Amino acid sequence: MFDRRMRFIVLALSSALLVPAGRAQHAGATFDPRETFAPLTLPEPVNSYRSSNGAPGPMYWQNEASYELHTALDATAKTLTTSETITYTNNSPDVLPSLWVLMEQNIYRKDSRARNMGSAARGRRGGDPNAEAPSTNGYILESVEVELGKGAKPVKAEYVVSDTRMQVRLPAPLAPKGQLKLHIKYHYAIPGVWGGRTSWGMSEKGEIYDLAQWYPRMCVYDDLRGWDTLPYIGAEFYLEYGHFDTYITAPSDMVVIGGGELVNPKDVLTATQLTRMEQAKNSDATVFIRTPTEVAEALTQPKPTGTKTWHYHMDHTRDMAWTASPVFVWDAAKINLPDGKKSLAMSVYPPESVGADAWDKSTEYVKDSVEHFSKQWFPYQWPTAVSVAGFSTGMEYPGMVFDGIKDKGSFLFWVTAHEIGHDWFPMIVGSNERRNAFMDEGFNTFIDIDESAAYAGGKYGPKRDSEYSAGGEPPDTILKLMDNPAAPVMMMAADAYPGQLGHPVSYFKGAYGMVLLREQILGPERFDWAFRKYVKDWAYKHPAPSDFFRAMQSEGGEDLSYFWRGWYMNNWKYDVAVDKIDNATVTVVNKGQLVLPTTVEIKLKDGTATRVKIPVEAWLAKTTWMWTAPGGKPVASVLVDPDHMLPDDDRTNNTKSAE
Repeated sequence: MFDRRMRFIVLALSSALLVPAGRAQHAGATFDPRETFAPLTLPEPVNSYRSSNGAPGPMYWQNEASYELHTALDATAKTLTTSETITYTNNSPDVLPSLWVLMEQNIYRKDSRARNMGSAARGRRGGDPNAEAPSTNGYILESVEVELGKGAKPVKAEYVVSDTRMQVRLPAPLAPKGQLKLHIKYHYAIPGVWGGRTSWGMSEKGEIYDLAQWYPRMCVYDDLRGWDTLPYIGAEFYLEYGHFDTYITAPSDMVVIGGGELVNPKDVLTATQLTRMEQAKNSDATVFIRTPTEVAEALTQPKPTGTKTWHYHMDHTRDMAWTASPVFVWDAAKINLPDGKKSLAMSVYPPESVGADAWDKSTEYVKDSVEHFSKQWFPYQWPTAVSVAGFSTGMEYPGMVFDGIKDKGSFLFWVTAHEIGHDWFPMIVGSNERRNAFMDEGFNTFIDIDESAAYAGGKYGPKRDSEYSAGGEPPDTILKLMDNPAAPVMMMAADAYPGQLGHPVSYFKGAYGMVLLREQILGPERFDWAFRKYVKDWAYKHPAPSDFFRAMQSEGGEDLSYFWRGWYMNNWKYDVAVDKIDNATVTVVNKGQLVLPTTVEIKLKDGTATRVKIPVEAWLAKTTWMWTAPGGKPVASVLVDPDHMLPDDDRTNNTKSAE
């Protein structure tokens, strides 16, 4: 998710939660190599499910959840009524006496855990902390039935709803390799704009409905914890993969766009729209499916009666979201994928979003982002990639992202690239967002900044989310975070990040860690090879942090235990200082507990200069590093990290001149 606070990074990082860089904290500090280089045991063990090289093991398994969803939007009552069938396959070696299901609409109930945590409440009117936050009754269950075995009739299931989860207790256990169908009928009131990730609201010309987290979804049952049932209190998701068939019945004046392929275009599109769609599938330039003029004309006509049912299909996905509005402008263009394959970039937006520097460019941004990420990391697999201008802004789902109606210029490009990047992390590489936010937000921020540098020759680069860019001042913002004793480590659960520290940790420190790995530790050639293998190995699977750590070590060719411990498992500081110059000999001291390969620039009194890169191994058993100029030539000055690429906590000790 791209939070709009990212526009105000400097403000956020200098808030009351973040103390100024504590330079005095180093008084008397000493580096202890025994702590930095101690043997490291990673959290998730190596076994037959997860290999020592970071890849899935020979007996890796994961369960599958496929969905058939028949839903009806009542635009008058603002309700959604759905009949859902989940086909659940138990690929685990375990017998399952019950199923756990996510019930995330219950977050809007007055008695939800999220509402009563004492933090800033979701959706308070006008920002008034004393106003009562809007609420709904969450899911209203009409029936829950289980169908065990082929040809079996559905039977009423015993179930218990606990906040945003439901346990379905099976009439008979589900055996390994067994399969069942879970039937759920329900309805709920759609939250207004205050709903955040799922909402309806009024644009200037008409309503827009953004439907996400709109159906009960299976919790993940994995080899790490069994059922992973963390409640939904704000952090994002962890979901099983499967196949989706979604039938959406909505008023006939609405354009309904869902994740996946529209199966029945002839039933819901006009002949003109069908022709334009075929043109768009073969056009690198954006083609209107529904023009602004046609939207304006439709608003002058009597509202048509009746409904239409839109059928969307999507394979190998973990989720499905959709949007609907009578005032959507709709355009599309071809996406060129590796090996000659194609997909379709699309955008839908209300008339007020039209503009040469605004949503007219959205589909171009979607297309470019998907093509870039596909070429650089892993080919995009889904038939469409859609950007929606609505009220559930800055949010991502497989093949569909939600952005802002008023977004334009560089920000529209940045938010589009970021949200589309989430199709790779965590939609393709299915990490656990609620437990390991850096594996989606950090990885994605890393790749979307690269897209900003690449698009149109760097037109919108550098993107300064994490305050690093070649030749810039990369680590200074991160320093405030690392100097803050209240800052959490990246390995903490996402919901445990306090206040405004969550974004600096998961997005910015997470992304900067990837930059350090690529640019300073492994180098692009080794990093890119290792990271691409990690993505390919874990596409449509569930990697844990240890799998990423092992993958980068094994294919990157380095023991990176010191980095995992210092950057991810602790909030250690890096501080390398010039201690003294003794004629031709330079002494550099390590004062921080974090170590990194460090470039030192040495200028000699004869006017020549050289650069030396201190390897991390230099600190294995000592706290100082010494270098003597060839031929005993006297040294004039020394500068640590001359390109300003490392998160050095105290730059006042980075330079020294000979007396």
